[in-house]
Amino acid sequence: MNYRITHRTQYIYNEPVSLCHNEARLLPREMDGQQCNQCRLMIDPAPTDLRERIDYFGNRVVFFAIEHPHEQLTVTASSDVVITRTPRSLRDRPQVPWESVRDTLHSDSTPDGLEARQFVLDSPFSPASPELLTYARTSFPSNRPILDALEDLMHRIYQDFEFVPDATTVSTPLEEVLELRRGVCQDFAHLGIGCLRSLGLAARYVSGYIETLPPPGKPKLLGADASHAWFAAWVPGLGWLEYDPTNDLAPEERHIVIGWGRDYGDITPLKGVLFSSGKHEMRVSVDVEPI
Repeated sequence: MNYRITHRTQYIYNEPVSLCHNEARLLPREMDGQQCNQCRLMIDPAPTDLRERIDYFGNRVVFFAIEHPHEQLTVTASSDVVITRTPRSLRDRPQVPWESVRDTLHSDSTPDGLEARQFVLDSPFSPASPELLTYARTSFPSNRPILDALEDLMHRIYQDFEFVPDATTVSTPLEEVLELRRGVCQDFAHLGIGCLRSLGLAARYVSGYIETLPPPGKPKLLGADASHAWFAAWVPGLGWLEYDPTNDLAPEERHIVIGWGRDYGDITPLKGVLFSSGKHEMRVSVDVEPI
């Protein structure tokens, strides 16, 4: 499947900004099953300094600075991406109890195992907790096969939590999300990660997009798509397996990956610092268009 993704972020300031430094993680990764034919970042006003690097997790990061007064900032990422991921088939794979996966992870000295082990540790947005452990235990009883347990956790988050835009903010703790039983995709990804870390398993946050489909007979609205998030769990021998609890499905060809990290803080689409005495308004529009 071929997609064109247009992600536009606009900041409107009520007082001029004299200087800003920013990092953008808006360009999709090159990876198995995903190829970027063209990706570009357009910034208005034109930056004084612009450079790209690869961060610790292998994500593409663009740093830019604007060192002259401006009253608006528009950042537009345009990417043509080819997705060749096929639906995964795990039914015929031998399953092991989830406790064996946990124990193997903590003793695995291979490069992949050592790399995965860091994702067992707490992170600011997805720490382990007794409350999350209690919630996770329903899906992870003793000796349950790991794949069955992971799928059950995804199903339960989908069924138990209501998707409500603006119900939470980036700073809403997981304990509050667990109590409210509502949130957005970012919360549900963090929830899954926190549950798995509470069990001693490795999980990471995946940021990207998903193609949304309009109601039957209705046109698709421009700018109506949004950034999306889901989680991935490490299973030795199978690698990183992705789960989308917001939509109750395994990410396939409709999911486009920007990158991953321990949580949202490692893969924030756009962040920075600015010098101004005023306030600002932010507008975001996203289009995921099959081409």
